[in-house]
Amino acid sequence: MKKLWIIALATLAVSCGNKAGESEKVTHYICPTPYESVEVVQPAKGKTPKNIIFMIGDGMGLEQVSTAWTANRGELNMEQMPYVGLQRTYCLNWLVTDSAAAGTALASGNKTNKGMIATLPDGTELDTMMDFAKRAGKRTGVVVVCRLNDATPATFCCNNIDRDEAEEITADYLDCGVDFIAGGGMDYWRTKRTDGRDIFAEIGQKGYNTYESVEALMGAEELPVAAVVAPLELPSALSGERGDMFRQMTAKSLEMLSKDNDEGFVLMVEGSCIDDWLHANRVDAAVEEILDFDRVVGDVLQWAEKDGETLVVVTADHATGAMTLLWGDIATGTVEVNFANEGHNGMMVPFFAYGAGAEKFDGVMENAELSQTISSFIK
Repeated sequence: MKKLWIIALATLAVSCGNKAGESEKVTHYICPTPYESVEVVQPAKGKTPKNIIFMIGDGMGLEQVSTAWTANRGELNMEQMPYVGLQRTYCLNWLVTDSAAAGTALASGNKTNKGMIATLPDGTELDTMMDFAKRAGKRTGVVVVCRLNDATPATFCCNNIDRDEAEEITADYLDCGVDFIAGGGMDYWRTKRTDGRDIFAEIGQKGYNTYESVEALMGAEELPVAAVVAPLELPSALSGERGDMFRQMTAKSLEMLSKDNDEGFVLMVEGSCIDDWLHANRVDAAVEEILDFDRVVGDVLQWAEKDGETLVVVTADHATGAMTLLWGDIATGTVEVNFANEGHNGMMVPFFAYGAGAEKFDGVMENAELSQTISSFIK
């Protein structure tokens, strides 16, 4: 989907909080604000999870994880997860996938062609783990940094043959039935739609409690919730403008999805803009996006430890930037990388698992198999 990469790079200055004149390649970075990773105790083996939290770092391959680990002085919360493996990311019609096909595999347990949103090449619309959860009586949630019509969240909540149909995909949220929806993209919900519709108002008319800022979302008391808190993506982690927005959104989702809930929930959380900054070959911004995502991982692990009945799985949809970690210094958090392209590659990516049922996640899996293993606890 070369067109998509060109569009993404052309709009990066707006969508990821990048300022004009800062889009040049950056390959050297010293992380100024390291943090200590959490410490959690793995629950006893053999438990069946009531809750499932699926966390996706878009574009976050092994090199990206290694670079962030170095920048954070040799610590990541992901390392606290005792079960680790690798998953293959290729799609049906191409070795090097895009987020739509990879997201479809992770959401539904089915591989498909590039550019397709929870839909098979013959046009068959796929059920996802959100649909499985609803049928099982579980609550559902999606929390992302990107616009909600972007490929990964869309594959969990919507169906479309073309990831570029942004307005159609956004309108599909009206019938998704997901209990907690939070992310960006108000331009596609209301502000700049070409059809004149106000999808944000329409979802409110369907009974959703709607919020246009993270501050307002923090006051939410009842489900269902639809929070669209930015015109496109949230502000960048590197700029500092994002602050704790991602952490707050995720914490609120856990609070509301778990409250007075005996059946459990399924929550997908995506660190979306890792991928955008890797497309732009900006190691500084990509590292800060990974570290922001990893802080959320730490929050989730601590929540899951207290709960005792939650499975947490962290992975990526693919790796981006053909990045190589050339040099670094753990003591100072310095990293130096090389980018071989501005697109994706076909390398396997890691997955990490923690909590109830985590012992089923190790070795090498297909991305669809990883999803099927998660969904086996839902159906």
